[in-house]
Amino acid sequence: MTAYPSRQVRRVAALLCVALHAAISGAWAEQPEPARQQELLQLLRQDCGSCHGMQLTGGLGPALTVAAVQHKSDRYLTTTILDGRPQQAMPAWRGILNQDDAAWLVTQLKTGLIDD
Repeated sequence: MTAYPSRQVRRVAALLCVALHAAISGAWAEQPEPARQQELLQLLRQDCGSCHGMQLTGGLGPALTVAAVQHKSDRYLTTTILDGRPQQAMPAWRGILNQDDAAWLVTQLKTGLIDD
């Protein structure tokens, strides 16, 4: 007869997996204040939209739609926002945006909340 882990052990293991995933993906980043969120959405629509298209469907820069970014890691997207891609005319936004701002924007892009 095979002994299976107790329900409590399975719960703890599941919680540890969730915590690890959240830590790796940056899900525990600080949420910007509501006023800052509005500023970030404005920046995304206007400043990012000037290269990525006003509907973020592509232009000089690639599309930033849910379908276009869903397969990219949060870390890759956050790094791209903060440090840019000089070889591809993507400017660095570090100094204007911090790590939490960039992580929040990535979440908005991946969930499609920018269209609200």
